Amino acid sequence: MSATQERRSLLGRRTVVAAVGAAGAAAALTACGGSDGSEGPEGSDTVEQPGSGGGKVGEVLAATADIPEGGGVVFAAQKVVVTQPQPGEFKAFSSTCTHQGCAVKDVSGGTITCPCHNSTFDAATGSPTGGPATRPLPAREITVEGDSIRLA
Repeated sequence: MSATQERRSLLGRRTVVAAVGAAGAAAALTACGGSDGSEGPEGSDTVEQPGSGGGKVGEVLAATADIPEGGGVVFAAQKVVVTQPQPGEFKAFSSTCTHQGCAVKDVSGGTITCPCHNSTFDAATGSPTGGPATRPLPAREITVEGDSIRLA
C-alpha cells in the first residue's frame, strides 16, 4: 500500500471512529436529559395544547359526581387529571409529571402526587408544592355541561 493510500485509510477510520463516538455521546446526553428537574420529559419547555395527549376533543371524561371534592381522578388513556378543588369547581391538567415524565397517580387532600419521585402539585393550580419537579403541570381545557365533564 502506498503512503497516500495509507493516509486515506487512516483518515477514513478516524472519521468513522469520531462519528461513532459523537453518536454515542449524543445518545448518552439525550438519555440523561431533564434529570435535574429543569426540563420536561422530552427536554422541552413546551406547553401542551388543549385536547393534546391521548384524549379527543369533546370526549366525555366523567360525570361531575365522579370527581371527589378536594381530590380528583387521573384518566391515564387521555393523559389528563381532573380535580375539584372547591365544590362545583373543576380543573384539568396534564397527567405527565414535569420532572421526568412519569404519570401522576393520586389526587387527595388538594394534592396531585407523582409516584416516581414524590413530586406534588396543587390540585387547584397545578403548581409544584414539593419534590424535584419545579414546573407546574400544564393546564388542559375541559367543559362542564350538565353533569358531564368533557375535553375541550
